[in-house]
Amino acid sequence: MVSAQADVRRVAHEAAQVRDAVGRVVVGKEEAVTLLLVALFCEGHVLIEAVPGVGKSTLDKTLARALDISF
Repeated sequence: MVSAQADVRRVAHEAAQVRDAVGRVVVGKEEAVTLLLVALFCEGHVLIEAVPGVGKSTLDKTLARALDISF
């Protein structure tokens, strides 16, 4: 049986891989990516508000591709 600590390490490692993958496409949004992942882990919802042209859709699409989920 896998310990809870090993599960946490695995999730942390996979989250870091997703953050790195998104960071190669979307630069400077590390905190936003982390918060989006937290919302996903908690099965929550996210509303991203910002002025047009700052990369909200690109961030969303890139995160979806990194996680192999639909946008």
